[in-house]
Amino acid sequence: MKDLTILLEDRPGALARMGEVLGQAGISVEGGGAWVAGGQGTAHFLFEDGEAARSALAAAGIRVLAVRDVLIQRLRQDRPGQLGGLCRCMAEAGVSIEVLYSDHANQLVLVVDDPEAGRLVSREWMRDSE
Repeated sequence: MKDLTILLEDRPGALARMGEVLGQAGISVEGGGAWVAGGQGTAHFLFEDGEAARSALAAAGIRVLAVRDVLIQRLRQDRPGQLGGLCRCMAEAGVSIEVLYSDHANQLVLVVDDPEAGRLVSREWMRDSE
């Protein structure tokens, strides 16, 4: 799975156009979110094939800033404090979480500055939470 950082215009229909472009290319969005800050639309969306999504968007003139690996983590919803605990473990390992959202399967998606170290923390977290 890949996270794409996508720039969108701050105008009605920009997000719709992005979704239509992806749909016409047969590409499904697996999770993510979009927001406007400082007059600029930014989106982070999860795709099974990040390069196919990037190509489709670029061909339509939609700017993709990055295609990045993600960590996917399942939190135990019946245990309060899971998010704080996982984030604390990442911080203690020196891993900065740059983007965090959920996918359509209610899993946590993280884009981190050090994917290798993040994977180690994620594996340890999974082992400890079982």
